[in-house]
Amino acid sequence: MITISEASISDIKIIQKIAHITWPITYGPILSEKQLQYMLDLIYSDEALSKQIQNKEQLFYLISDEKSTIGFIGIEHHYNKEAITKIHKIYFLPETQGKGFGKKVFGWIGKAASENNSAALLLNVNRFNTALHFYKKLGFEIKEEVNIEIGNGYLMEDYILEKQL
Repeated sequence: MITISEASISDIKIIQKIAHITWPITYGPILSEKQLQYMLDLIYSDEALSKQIQNKEQLFYLISDEKSTIGFIGIEHHYNKEAITKIHKIYFLPETQGKGFGKKVFGWIGKAASENNSAALLLNVNRFNTALHFYKKLGFEIKEEVNIEIGNGYLMEDYILEKQL
């Protein structure tokens, strides 16, 4: 069984710890070590996470099993003032993957999105990320291919995926 609870400023270290464990495994085969570190510093710094949590730019939630925190999500309802919930972040510790937790969390996100009058879920995924197959199994479809400049000469080479609710 898992529980999903809203994260606060006091949970930043937990979010950072999970990001620093999952990112090298997820993106190590895709990105250079320098880009990976640059992105972790950019996205998961104390300042970046504090701002996002305090200003509710993203709603962060911790995912826990009976023993500990196993993952986190960052979502935004009414993305671009549309009836869309954007999933900015979803990461699980490697040892918990493949146990059905992702499917349950996506069900929870879909319910929360519907309760917030969203008609669709949206997420970006690196074009070479193996999670693409999982998202397609959940009913997401490729909407667009994008290259997003993030600074320091780095690009995020993503697909934008969408799932109608």
